[in-house]
Amino acid sequence: MSIRVERDKETGVAVVTLDRPEKHNAITLDMARDLAAVWRGFRYEDEVRAVVVTGAGGRAFCTGIDRSVDVPQPSSPYTIDDPLLAIGPKANDLWKPVVAAVEGMACGGAFYLLGEAEFLIAGQDATFFDPHTTYGMVSAFETVHMAQKMPFGEVARMALMGTAERVSARRAYETGLVSEVTEPGGALAAAIRAAAVIASYPTEAVQGTVRALWSTREASRVQALAHAPHLVTLGNLPPERQAELFTRRSGGHLLR
Repeated sequence: MSIRVERDKETGVAVVTLDRPEKHNAITLDMARDLAAVWRGFRYEDEVRAVVVTGAGGRAFCTGIDRSVDVPQPSSPYTIDDPLLAIGPKANDLWKPVVAAVEGMACGGAFYLLGEAEFLIAGQDATFFDPHTTYGMVSAFETVHMAQKMPFGEVARMALMGTAERVSARRAYETGLVSEVTEPGGALAAAIRAAAVIASYPTEAVQGTVRALWSTREASRVQALAHAPHLVTLGNLPPERQAELFTRRSGGHLLR
């Protein structure tokens, strides 16, 4: 399996790891289904009171959906099949707190997961970027998720600059996306420590607090996500054109 789950009964913390380091933890269709099942399963595990989500290998948290995955699309312009829609905890009605531990790259579809975490902890070498526009794709779901966590101008710059720019862990901390920056390789340990503190409190109060926090933005978030499929359908280049741009991509980028 490419999703690994470890539970610590003593602390009440579970660690969910995307475990495809050789592919930068890119998500396959099986992984997407497994993630949804994991989040939904945690609702019934009373011994799990807080969760950490991370990526294996240190080179990447996640780089979105695996480019080799074939996702057939309906012909209707009013709908889209997006296998990443249900990979996050909130999409699966889980209100136990989730802390994300980010090392290396986090980009594109990774924001479906990061956008539904309560807060992020990142290693010093972590970078965040959104490649969609570079390859002729609309960044819709990703920008909606990030707009809940970053100032408008920062989200706009990251989405529109595409692969030309990387947001450093330090800059992500300065703009509020990341709550703590650790030494390289230290994000997971820091996230587990924070999750263990939260898990030590009465879970009913913790889950109620998580639900209250999300209710402050839920209306605008739901409305924005409802527009996303139509924007993607209208704005995306045909898949073969996207693939052509992808194979011609340049490795140069700016870090800020």
